[in-house]
Amino acid sequence: MAASGNDFVMLDGRNTSPEAWTAEDIRAICARRTGLGADGLVFVAPGSHSGAVRMTYFNSDGSRAALCGNAALCTTRLAAHLGLANSLGMRLETDAGTFDGRCARADERAELHLAPVSAPTDVSAVALQAGERRAALGLVGVPHLVLLVDDVTGVDVVGRGRPLRYAPALGPEGANVNFVAPGAAAGEWRMRTYERGVEGETLACGSGAVAVACTLEHWGLSTLPLALSTEGGRVLEVRAQRTGSGAYDDVWLTGEARMVFRGVLM
Repeated sequence: MAASGNDFVMLDGRNTSPEAWTAEDIRAICARRTGLGADGLVFVAPGSHSGAVRMTYFNSDGSRAALCGNAALCTTRLAAHLGLANSLGMRLETDAGTFDGRCARADERAELHLAPVSAPTDVSAVALQAGERRAALGLVGVPHLVLLVDDVTGVDVVGRGRPLRYAPALGPEGANVNFVAPGAAAGEWRMRTYERGVEGETLACGSGAVAVACTLEHWGLSTLPLALSTEGGRVLEVRAQRTGSGAYDDVWLTGEARMVFRGVLM
């Protein structure tokens, strides 16, 4: 399935389970030259009760991640397609918590209602380079470093993102790195992402878009709701309400969740 530039191999969890797959198996199927090729592998299975769906997500390097926003959008649509849940509303169980999802739109986009997001934390320990203005750390299921830059098109995402991803200030497991800059039109924002677990640039990042949108609002540079253009050429929309404490509630992510092809793995 495709999601704003991210792509995922989605597996019906009624026929297989995460326990049946090794990290080597996951790396092999996600390999772009020798496997199907994907940013991650997703297991979609019945949840703990009627109307609930269980999503288990693995990065392309075989590591398990608590959440991937775009994979969750795809899970919502696939669950409805498989008859596991109602497209008008379902409970999505992940390692990062349980969220509401729906995919009744006719434009191949799905919506995910996320847990409240804490106020981003400015990171002064990260040394900024030329063209970089501010940095903050946000937690949206997984950690995201948001870096405001002058021009996102000129960023060496891999060369700059890799050392930042492992910066000591981000904790022992590091973080995804989201570069964001104003677009050509007034109010337009563009983002690019270095994603841990993929260890390279991905064309979109759903949870990263939420972190970026909340951070831009936190910095007073934009207001919610906010649309973010991805390197994949698609737009991710974020809606949220800022609370008196500076956190964000009623957080919604909207983005593409498109089935590209289906088949049987032998």
